[in-house]
Amino acid sequence: MASSIVPAAATKLLTPESIRAAAKQSEGIHLVPLSLRRAIKKFLREKEKSHMNRKVLSLSQSFNRIKETNLQLSASVSRELVEDPFRPIEHGGARWKIRSAYGDIGLKYKEDETVAYVASRMPAVYSACHRVLKEVRRRLPDFSPASVLDFGAGPGSAIWAMREVWPKALERVNLVEPSKDMQRAAQSLLRDLKGLPIIHSYDNIQALSHNLDKCERKHDLVISSYSLGEIPSLSDRITIIRQLWDLTRDVLVLLEPGTPHGSRIIRQMRSYILWMAKRTCRKTKKSNEVPSNEKSIVVDAGASRNNAFVVAPCSHDGRCPLENSGKYCHFVQRLERTSSQRAYKRSKGEPLRGFEDEKFCFVALKRGNRPEEAWPLDGMEFETLKERLAKRKPEDLIIDYEDQIEFKTDEDFLDDEEAIIPYASDVSEITLFNKDDEDDDNVDNEEQGRADLGGGWGRIIYTPVRRGKRIALDVCRSIKRDASEGAFQRIMITKRECPDLHLQARRSLWGDLWPF
Repeated sequence: MASSIVPAAATKLLTPESIRAAAKQSEGIHLVPLSLRRAIKKFLREKEKSHMNRKVLSLSQSFNRIKETNLQLSASVSRELVEDPFRPIEHGGARWKIRSAYGDIGLKYKEDETVAYVASRMPAVYSACHRVLKEVRRRLPDFSPASVLDFGAGPGSAIWAMREVWPKALERVNLVEPSKDMQRAAQSLLRDLKGLPIIHSYDNIQALSHNLDKCERKHDLVISSYSLGEIPSLSDRITIIRQLWDLTRDVLVLLEPGTPHGSRIIRQMRSYILWMAKRTCRKTKKSNEVPSNEKSIVVDAGASRNNAFVVAPCSHDGRCPLENSGKYCHFVQRLERTSSQRAYKRSKGEPLRGFEDEKFCFVALKRGNRPEEAWPLDGMEFETLKERLAKRKPEDLIIDYEDQIEFKTDEDFLDDEEAIIPYASDVSEITLFNKDDEDDDNVDNEEQGRADLGGGWGRIIYTPVRRGKRIALDVCRSIKRDASEGAFQRIMITKRECPDLHLQARRSLWGDLWPF
């Protein structure tokens, strides 16, 4: 199964073990940090708790009403852009200005909605943000954002996730949140934390641009989590994305709920940003046209800064292959429910589970040109099962059971009894104290196996299907070396053809990468 195309540049060949480590992007069950759980408890303790179950149910019904409104408007508002996202939009003179903070929003977060959101939704939104930002850190190990813009910040879920992923990098964070109650909630939740960056809150993007100097408007990281779906108007959505991209110096991250509507929003915004970046590059090249013998590197550098490519989840920059297919791209993150979620969420009369699955969809885009990387399986040759069995030696089949069994002494049993941790809360406390050591170990593991930004890594976008000794993977991948075009394929992996890839397929989960 060796690749027939080998790049001219000499590259370091990967091993099956390093490929498995690099492809791992999914997480197991995520534990909300003890500091955030305590902050939520303290915040709810200070608020009025009467009729909390009713408030949480009312918030959930408000989300459903917004979803229905968006589905109705998508058929009538800006139909041309819905059908062809690459087509430019023609507006009047005030094309990139909107009067309201978000546009025509159907939900206003007052005090009751804010308290219900913190109690029921904040841990899940935090877990999804943590999962996405952690992958951005793995794919971009040299990226360490100092200035951050959080659009639609809410109670600050993304700030908590960024502090976990880049604990020592953040220096300045600007929040855009029109709800004053949400702004006060974010301040209350962050009140007891130490080592916080400089945080400023603004009601809208216009206020942010008015109060910042021109040199400070660009941010290393711009994130919008669970905000675009609350904007029914597609034209306002495009306006906001244009503004957010102009405020981005390096990386833009968009998150939405893992629903067909959320996936459609992400797909449209992804297509529009890539189209806008390509158009800007073409204009830059035309305005800087000089004779071929006088071309300078400065022109190429300017075009590179104006370009954009997808960091995750896509491995290509072409049109989404799931468009008009009846399927949608989304992922899932399991998290342990906090005490507030278990107390105030309803379960239709059944016992509430100790965990929940947060479905989300996202895209992370970076300014610049996609690096030209060799594909992971270039130059690699895998043995078939028949070839591997033929190489076995007779002495390898003899098992010395005495070497396999380790006998414990009385001192070992005493040590085991002292090491027993009886309560889950103690695990959280110990994890909190040993956090720095665990973070260093995770960074070391990420450096040992890291997936590059080339087009050779596909994405497993559904749960792998195991059929006997065969494993079926639904993969979105790049079909061109320059990652300009993608395709959705189902590949079959068998142990007979390649035991190494079969082992990797058995350990692969929904959301992991797959090498080509």
